[in-house]
Amino acid sequence: MAIDRRHFLIGSTLSLAAASASNAFAGVLDEDADTGVAPGDLVAACRRPDGSYSVVVLSLDGMVLRELPLEGRGHDIALDRTSGQAVVFARRPGSFALAFDIGDRREPVLFTTPANRHFYGHGTFSRDGRLLYATEHDNETRAGLIGVYDATGGYKRVGEFPTYGIGPHEAILLADGKTLAVANGGIETHIETGREKLNLSSMQPSLAFVDSTTGRLVSQHMQRADIHKLSIRHLVQDGKGAVWFGCQWEGGDAETPELIGCAGIDKPLRIIEPATPMGSTLAGYIGAVALSPDGRLIAASAPRAGRIVYVDTEKFAIAGETLLVDSCGITGAPRSGFVMTSGLGVVQTDQPDHTHLTTATFPGRSFDNHLRILG
Repeated sequence: MAIDRRHFLIGSTLSLAAASASNAFAGVLDEDADTGVAPGDLVAACRRPDGSYSVVVLSLDGMVLRELPLEGRGHDIALDRTSGQAVVFARRPGSFALAFDIGDRREPVLFTTPANRHFYGHGTFSRDGRLLYATEHDNETRAGLIGVYDATGGYKRVGEFPTYGIGPHEAILLADGKTLAVANGGIETHIETGREKLNLSSMQPSLAFVDSTTGRLVSQHMQRADIHKLSIRHLVQDGKGAVWFGCQWEGGDAETPELIGCAGIDKPLRIIEPATPMGSTLAGYIGAVALSPDGRLIAASAPRAGRIVYVDTEKFAIAGETLLVDSCGITGAPRSGFVMTSGLGVVQTDQPDHTHLTTATFPGRSFDNHLRILG
């Protein structure tokens, strides 16, 4: 699993060029600009009323501002605030991704993984917006990879490096602009068997910290042996630098552990243990995590349970919850706390203190697991 050194040469060149790049995203989101979108609008993948799939830009008042068709089900969206680009990834084990300009100033770009790879549905841009990092699967070795794509060159694949685990799901770029945190879910699959889980008895989830410029493993924290079936899936970094994760339990219902925790580059995995156990209440599955605008609260959606729970990162404790049937997509939003979407076409804004602010419904649409906010 060799690292393609072209990635690092290209990365260095593009980083030097970034100093002269304009902040295009700010212009794209200028409310006076003739783009139809503004700060606070949302991006999500969805299933349309006719059963086909698309990625949409939405307003909180219930308008579809822009829509692009997808060849299959989409999952998460990466946003770059330097170029104004967004990329929606196919749901695992899909191999396509669609890059598009939020302001509709350039033609969309459809790109794919190599024939022996597939996406895991997540990715993130480099700080300068010149590279895209995507979690991928090697169909031959079944190892996890970060695929590296040139966002300024038609999303040509220019390199890869290991995630140091199996089944990488979400990867995020940390505030240092250099380190990737990667959730290695530990679940082995294969392209020939689709989403079938092949190694539940021996899975080894981990949270890996990887240098995005060299592919070097900085540190790695493994899940405890007694909860080795607790797959680490989704990540967000809080205002003080801790990386919070949401998990998916692959064991028996009666043994469901807690599902939310945090770690750091030099700090091991730590799971929240509330006074009243919540693992089973949350149906053993966290679908997404998000950070509040002030950096203090984490929201974690549990779509199988119809709940969103809020975590106070300073007190390391559950701070409240919101009920919304089949809710998974979640994002922090200025002035409204959190915005959430559901598989029933609902977009809702709530404060963690249970104050409900707005509800918009998009009839016939089913929003996928993730949600991003513009601005």
